[in-house]
Amino acid sequence: MNRVGILAGGGRLPLMVAESVTAHGGVVHIVGIEGEADPAIAGFPHTWVNWGEIGRMIAALRREGGGQVVIAGAVTRPDLTRVRPDAGLLRNLPLIARLLAGGDDAVLTRVVRFLEDNGLQVHGVHEVAPDLLVGSGPLGANTLGTLDCVDAELGFAVRQALGAVDAGQAVVVVRGRVLAIEGAEGTDAMLQRAAELASGGGQSGPAGVLTKGPKPGQEMRVDMPVVGPRTVAQAAAAGLAGVAVEAAAVLVLDRPEAIGVADARGLAVQGFPALPCGASRARAAPQPVRTARVLGRVRPRRRDVVDIETGLAGVWALAPFATGFGAVVLRRYILAIEAAEGTQAMLTRAAALRRQWGLRRRKAGVLVRRVPGAAGDRDAIEAVLAQTASMEAAGLAVTGPADALAPYEEAAWLADRHGLFLVLCEAP
Repeated sequence: MNRVGILAGGGRLPLMVAESVTAHGGVVHIVGIEGEADPAIAGFPHTWVNWGEIGRMIAALRREGGGQVVIAGAVTRPDLTRVRPDAGLLRNLPLIARLLAGGDDAVLTRVVRFLEDNGLQVHGVHEVAPDLLVGSGPLGANTLGTLDCVDAELGFAVRQALGAVDAGQAVVVVRGRVLAIEGAEGTDAMLQRAAELASGGGQSGPAGVLTKGPKPGQEMRVDMPVVGPRTVAQAAAAGLAGVAVEAAAVLVLDRPEAIGVADARGLAVQGFPALPCGASRARAAPQPVRTARVLGRVRPRRRDVVDIETGLAGVWALAPFATGFGAVVLRRYILAIEAAEGTQAMLTRAAALRRQWGLRRRKAGVLVRRVPGAAGDRDAIEAVLAQTASMEAAGLAVTGPADALAPYEEAAWLADRHGLFLVLCEAP
């Protein structure tokens, strides 16, 4: 591609794309989002735009990028008090509001469609800078051992199972135990959590892997998974033996530095096919929900029902892996999904994410719990209901066999006291 526009968010990736394209004889023009893009983009032909300057953004990409665009770099939630809207934003405001509903994949797919409807052709980073992709095999001097390959296989299987609910781009597995699953917090925060959980695991040396790759159906032109020196350093700090990524589907930032950090820390960074280290072990199919009952006076609204369905799909998809006993879902998006940390810690994390995103509206979102056996005593149920209410969720849905749901039958008055709905979803 001889000429391309780069819509730049934060981080090194937009610069690396520009460097790769120009090194191969191409011409780039970077459209940098103010407050997000690295000031170093000034080393290339560029245009700065505010979040609200949608019309100017599209015009620059058409004019300077020849209608060809790559979207690269991270973005944060914009500060609406600093947005300076132009005519393009005002003209498309109702459509843009609809774009932002749902999970990551739904939003990004709509963003691509919006740009295409405005005369732009969207390409993936891997299409214009294929040298940034992780290939098959080790990146550095270290390779994963047999047990770590088994952990990688399990991590890849868990990621694949969660693809239908747009969650779990990264998973940490240590000796057959799913330690952490990435939710809305991102890979860095998940690795910090994994480090805390691994510290009490009794391992005598590095063990386990971070697995990372695209979710099934992920919009690869916009949201390709990335690893880099920071990922490698955090994986080592968490006591892991390696990073296993899906070959030809993950980008590596600052490759020489990433390899140097991995070699220095004795960590393996290795690319695998979608099912690494041999054929995936057979897994039982998730059990379908048989019946659902609403207890108490509070009834779930239509949007709550959609959140419940999303959460049920997630927790039952993970049942064969003995993980994922809880999930917090908001507007069809899984904010957090439980692994080794337990329900209470997962709820605390979800509440922090709500505050971080400015989602303070009362009674939105739902906690879905899968209880394969005894659900606990009244105090335990009360604690979960109280914490669900404190994070401003609308209610709780519990799924499992009839005997596991029995302790919740008497909890309707507790849910009423907290203003929550309580739904029991019986499954065989």
